[in-house]
Amino acid sequence: QALLVESGGGSVRAGGSLRLSCVVSGNIYSRTCISWFRQVPGKEREGVAGIYTTFGGAEYYADSAKRRFTLSQDGAKNTVYLQMTSLRSEDTAMYYCAAKGRRGVCDFLFDPDEYVYWGQGTQVTVSS
Repeated sequence: QALLVESGGGSVRAGGSLRLSCVVSGNIYSRTCISWFRQVPGKEREGVAGIYTTFGGAEYYADSAKRRFTLSQDGAKNTVYLQMTSLRSEDTAMYYCAAKGRRGVCDFLFDPDEYVYWGQGTQVTVSS
């Protein structure tokens, strides 16, 4: 079992930055894929970025996140961060972190059905 808790959301002006945090408790942090998704009411959940939780783990970014969002992790704290810069109004959404099961690998598909554990979400609102 695992518990994921997101934080760091808020309201910012377009062009601003936020850093989201995802703290993972349980025994899955090592060697799994942890990704960020976002969802707007009435739309499907969209994958944003994912990282493989090993030292120097590979990172994967959706086109919407490339060159603006950056993943990082602190293994000692079982925490994955999503640094978001140059925020746009279309980035407004509820952001969720999610983890695959043990030894789950990341890929560019960001298929929500492959993720076993989900956080409760943190709201990001970008005003123009």
